[in-house]
Amino acid sequence: MSANFRLALGVALLAIGAVLPFGAVFVFETDWPPILKSALTGILLFGPELATIPAAAIMGKENFARIVAGLKRCIRNIKPAGDIGPVRHAIGLVLFLVPVLPAYVMAYLPSRMPDNSAERLWVNLCADAGFVTSLFVLGGDFWDKLKSLFVREARVTFPAHTDTHSKAA
Repeated sequence: MSANFRLALGVALLAIGAVLPFGAVFVFETDWPPILKSALTGILLFGPELATIPAAAIMGKENFARIVAGLKRCIRNIKPAGDIGPVRHAIGLVLFLVPVLPAYVMAYLPSRMPDNSAERLWVNLCADAGFVTSLFVLGGDFWDKLKSLFVREARVTFPAHTDTHSKAA
């Protein structure tokens, strides 16, 4: 096999693995036995992991490292700007906190949520979309704050506010 063909085949395997989890939605809608549906859904949800190993073996270490570096570069570039205004911050916080409501309603007042699984799915998808949108509205500084939650040594520092009324003249 030529190097270009191996690279193309490896990229194709990665692409197939990336879309395999979406197939779980179609398996869920079938009338197959639950054990078969569960097994196929599990396989489809782990598709990216299952496809990555043979893709890396086929395309080679150097090409795989080059693709991973490119993906990391793309992901790093989507991080939004840091400094945002107070209105954008307030909108972002609402978008960040409101998606928690469906989870609490489903946990404590399930009768208030739609019984139809498709409607419930749409409520959850909208809540997730609002949450993801909030991360972009709140900006890069908020991403750093979230990241600091997972760093044990991180400490909070609040900006110093100058009080002009308490200064002696």
